[in-house]
Amino acid sequence: MSTAAPSPADIQEEGASTLGVGIPQVTARAKVLGRAVYAGDIRLPGMLHAKVLRSPYPHARIVAIDTAAARALPGVRAVLTGDDAPAQLWGAHHKERAVLARGVVRFCGEEVAAVAAVSEEIARDALDLIQVEYEELPAILSIDEALDEEAPPLHPGRADNIGHEIRFERGDVEAGFAAAHLVHEATYTTHSQYPGYMEPMATVAALDPDGRLVLWTSTQAVNLVRLQVAATLGLPVSRVRVVQATTGGGFGGKIVEDDNQLVAGLLALKTGSPVCLVNNRLEDFQACCASVPERITLRVGMDREGLIVAKEVRILAECGAYAGLAGDVMHVSAMRSDNMHRNGNVRSHATLVYTNNPPRGAFRGFGGTQMQFALNSHIHTMAGQLGLDPVEVHVRNALKAGDVSVHGWQIGSTGLVECLQQATEAIGWTRKRQRPKDQGVKRRGVGVAAAMHVSGNRTIGNWDGATVVVRLNEDGRVFVISGECDMGQGANTMMSQIVAHELGLPLSHVHVLAPDTDVAPFAVGTLASRVTMSAGNAAIQAGRKVRDALFALAAPRWGVAPEALSIGGGAVYVTADPAQRATLAELARQAVWRHGGGGIQVEGRWDPKTVMHDADLFGNVAAAYSYAAQAVEVEVDTETGRVTVLDSYVADDCGKALNPIAIHGQTNGATVQAFGWALYEQLHYENGRLANGNFADYSMATADAVPMLRGGFVESNDPNGPYGAKGASETAILPGAPAIANAVEDAVGIRIRDLPITPEKVLAALRARQQEEPRHA
Repeated sequence: MSTAAPSPADIQEEGASTLGVGIPQVTARAKVLGRAVYAGDIRLPGMLHAKVLRSPYPHARIVAIDTAAARALPGVRAVLTGDDAPAQLWGAHHKERAVLARGVVRFCGEEVAAVAAVSEEIARDALDLIQVEYEELPAILSIDEALDEEAPPLHPGRADNIGHEIRFERGDVEAGFAAAHLVHEATYTTHSQYPGYMEPMATVAALDPDGRLVLWTSTQAVNLVRLQVAATLGLPVSRVRVVQATTGGGFGGKIVEDDNQLVAGLLALKTGSPVCLVNNRLEDFQACCASVPERITLRVGMDREGLIVAKEVRILAECGAYAGLAGDVMHVSAMRSDNMHRNGNVRSHATLVYTNNPPRGAFRGFGGTQMQFALNSHIHTMAGQLGLDPVEVHVRNALKAGDVSVHGWQIGSTGLVECLQQATEAIGWTRKRQRPKDQGVKRRGVGVAAAMHVSGNRTIGNWDGATVVVRLNEDGRVFVISGECDMGQGANTMMSQIVAHELGLPLSHVHVLAPDTDVAPFAVGTLASRVTMSAGNAAIQAGRKVRDALFALAAPRWGVAPEALSIGGGAVYVTADPAQRATLAELARQAVWRHGGGGIQVEGRWDPKTVMHDADLFGNVAAAYSYAAQAVEVEVDTETGRVTVLDSYVADDCGKALNPIAIHGQTNGATVQAFGWALYEQLHYENGRLANGNFADYSMATADAVPMLRGGFVESNDPNGPYGAKGASETAILPGAPAIANAVEDAVGIRIRDLPITPEKVLAALRARQQEEPRHA
C-alpha cells in the first residue's frame, strides 16, 4: 500500500476527495516551521512564572511550613500552601486529593507549595527558601504491604487500602473447567510506563477583563478540565474558560489527572496576574500518571481443539496514592478481552490498591495492554501444550461480525482473522516456525498476538456523542468548531477531510478552530479512541446540513429542485448543466444579505446507539470495536540475555483508512511504545523516590532498537463508522509485548511473565532451566 504524500491542494484542484488518500496532517506545516503555539510559548503582559515545591517523602506529616523568606525575595508575587488552597478535594471518582497538600503528603512528588514570581529563576530560588518540617511516616510501597491486615489505611475514613473492586461471573465457569481438556493457570505482572510525550505538561492561566479564569493548556479534554477546575476552585462553570493550546502528545497522560491546571489557576486567582506553569521533565515524571501496574492471575480451560470453554481472572492493580482513573483502567483489564472470544463462561475479581507510590492512571491502550499481555501469553502456552498453532487457536475462538459477546457487546465489524492472516504471512510465520531451532549463542524465534479495542465508550455518563459546528464564511471557506482535541493523532485532519469531502472543497479551504469552551460545543474529549467515530459522524451531519442549505439557496436561481444540484470544485451547479453554477462564496454572501439572512452556520450531532453497562457490567458500550494483530521475529543472545526485535508487522483493522499516512504513523508510534514497555522502560524507585526521572536514565526504544516498522490495514467497513472508519490510535499498542514474549519463548524455550523482559530476567530464566534439566533427565 502506497503511503506517498501527494499535495492535498493538487488533489483537490482535480476535484478528487481526500478520503482514503495519504495526506500530511493539516497541523504539520505550523509545527515543522515552529509556528505552532504551545502553552509554554504563550506570553502575556505582566505574566508571572510558577514553580511547585514537591514532597521529598512518600509519606509524611507536614508539621510546619515557613514561607517568610520566600515571600520576602524580590520578584516573588505569591507563595501558596495548602492553607491558601481550597478545601475542596479533587479526583476522577474519589474526591481525595488536595490542590496543595494539607497536613499529609502521600507520595514523593506531591505538590506542597507553589510560587509565582516575575521570572522562572526567581521562582526556583524562592522554592529553596521555603522551609518545610516533615515527620516521616511509614510508607506502603507494594500491593502486598497495602493488603496486609495490619496495614493502616492511606486515606482517612477508609477501613482498608482498597480503592475499588470489581466482581462478575457469567455462564457456568466451574462446569466449563470441568469439561475442559486442558486447564492452565499462571500469574503475570506488568509495570508502569511513563507516557513519554515530547511536551511536558503546561498551563497559562489568566483573568479576563470580566474577572473570568482563562486557561490555555496542554490537554486531551478541554471540557473535563473546565469542570474539574470550576468544581475544585469554587467557581461557576461559566466563569472558567479552557482553550487547548497546541499539544505535543498525550497518550492518556493529559486527560484530567494532573494538578498543573489547578495550581496555575489558583495562582492566577490569588495574584490577579497571568501565570505560566510548565513542568520540567523531572517534575513531569513525578506529576504525570504513568500506566497502572497489575498482577494478573489467569486460569483458562480449553477443549482438545483449542476452544476456550472457561476463563477466570484475578487482578491486583495499584493506583498509587490517589485513585484517579486507575479504577477505570482496571475495569478494562478485567473484562474487555472477554469480548474477543466466543467463550460464555467468565469470572473476574479485580481489586484496586492504594500505596504511597505516585498516582497511576490513563495510558494509551487503557488497561488493554496489561490483560492482552497475560491472555496472549497464556494462549500461546496452551496452544503449545495442545500441539496447536496459536494462530489457529485465535481464529477458532474469534467472534464474528453479528455476534454478541458474553458482556453484551454487539460486534458490527471485525477483521481480527484477516489481521492475523496478514501479519503472519508478512512475517513468514509458517516457514520460520518449522525451521530447525538455533543452537548457537544467538537464537531466533517468532511470536504473534491479537487484540481488540473500543471506538468510543459510554461509561463517563449516558452520552458518548459529539457535536460539530460548521460555519460557511463569506469567501466560501469554512470553519469547523469542535471541542474534540488533536494532540498529534490527527483529529483536525480527519474532520477537515470529512467536511471538505461533503462540500467538495480543497482541504486548504477548511480550518478547524482550537477547542475553546467559550465557543465550542461540549465534548467528552480525546480518549477511548472515540473521536473518529463520534466527531467524524457529527462532521458528516454538519457538512450535509451546509450542503442542503446551499442547495436551498441556489435552486431558485435556475428554477430547479434542490435534488437536481451537485456540489464540487468550490461551487454549486446544476447536475445536468454544469455551466449553471454559483461559487460557495457567492452563495455565502447571498445567505447573509437577504431578508431573514445571517449566514450559514449549522450544527451536526451524533450519539451512538450504545448503552451504559448495568450494575453487573453488561451492556454494549461502544459503537464499534477495532482489532489488530502483530507478528514479530526476535533474536535472543544467550550470553548477554539481550532481546532484539528483528522484524515486526502490525495489521490494523481500522474499519476504513480515511488517511493511510496518519494511521501508519499512529500504528508505528504505538508499536514503538509497546517495544519500550516490553523490553526497555521501567520506572525505578528507591524507598518511594523516583531514581530515573529523565530521558537519560529512563530507557525508551530508540531508533537503533527498532527494526523497519511494517504494517497494513484490514478495512472491515463498520456499519456505524463514518464511511466505515473506526478508531485507530490505540489498538496497535496492545499486541506488542505478548508477541515479543511469545517470540522469546519460541527462540530459547523460556516464558517471561514479568515485564519488562530484561537481559537479567532472560539469563536468570535460562539458568533456572539449566538447573532443572538434570533433575528431569
